[in-house]
This record gives sequence, C-alpha cells and structure tokens, in this order.
Amino acid sequence: MIRLFAAVPIPFDVAEGLTRRQRGLPGARWRPAEALHITLAFYGDVAEPRADDLAAELTRAAVDPFALTLEGVGAFGDDHRTRALWAGVAASEPLNVLAGRCRAAGQRAGIAMESRDYRPHVTLAYLRGAEDDRVGAWMTGHNLLKSPSFRVDRFGLYSSVLTDAGSHYALEREYLL
Repeated sequence: MIRLFAAVPIPFDVAEGLTRRQRGLPGARWRPAEALHITLAFYGDVAEPRADDLAAELTRAAVDPFALTLEGVGAFGDDHRTRALWAGVAASEPLNVLAGRCRAAGQRAGIAMESRDYRPHVTLAYLRGAEDDRVGAWMTGHNLLKSPSFRVDRFGLYSSVLTDAGSHYALEREYLL
C-alpha cells in the first residue's frame, strides 16, 4: 500500500515568502518549504496495481495552465481545538476544475474518495498544544497575506509517509498542463 495525493507544488519564491511567516507560535510544527503544496485530491492508502491505474487516469485530468494567488490565513480544527494553520487560495475556476478531474481520476481507478467539499489551501503548520489566544494573534498578524501571482503549469502525484517528525512527500509522477 502507498499513501497518495495529487497536488500543485508551490513555487520556491512563494514558498520562501510563506516560510518567513512561520514563527512566533509555540506548539506549531511548521511545514518546510519543500512540503508546501495545494492538495487537489487525497486518495489515501492505495494498492500498487491500483496506484498504476490512478497514475494513468491522471493523464486525463489536465487543464490549460493558469495563474493562482494565495490570500489570507485560517485554521482547521474540531471540538474547539485548532489543529492546523493554512494560507488561503484566491478563487480559481481552473483550480476547481483540475481538482474535480483529479477526484474523477481516483473514482475511475476504483478508489473510494472522501465526500467533503474541496477547500484549496496550503497547510503551513500542524498544531499541538498551541494556545488559542496565541493562534488567534498569529492569524490576526498574518491575515493580509497575499502572494505574488504564480503560474500553474503542472501538478503531481505524490506519496506520503507519516513519521513522528511529520509527513514526508515524494513526487511519484508529474503531469504537465
């Protein structure tokens, strides 16, 4: 089994701008620049023959290249506990179409897909023991985030290995738009 997801990589200069904001919040496990991405579809644990089918199906997902901008910050959580900080993605119909096609590729490959709505974002940190008032202060201090526009001309199929130090990602296959 291999844990897989499709994602748009964040260009180095934009990722570096995000990492400069990654400080001042005890309890945050900041994601390194090379791990920053916008998930298009999460496939979970997939048997290797089905992963090959998925890789082939993703060749049908491409859209024309498009521009994206990151805007604002926010948090995910449950039961009144914040679990992750993220940078938002400005509304983008081409991104939504690409995500929908990546989801459909998973379904065609026989993968049971999550039913939640697509909310594009870049995870900046996972939180453990961060105080809510400090999280709120960090978000207030960074809520005007706006990256330079960047061109999306590729996406990738990535594997993910979970460790105590966080997830480690490897590009398994790249798809040009």
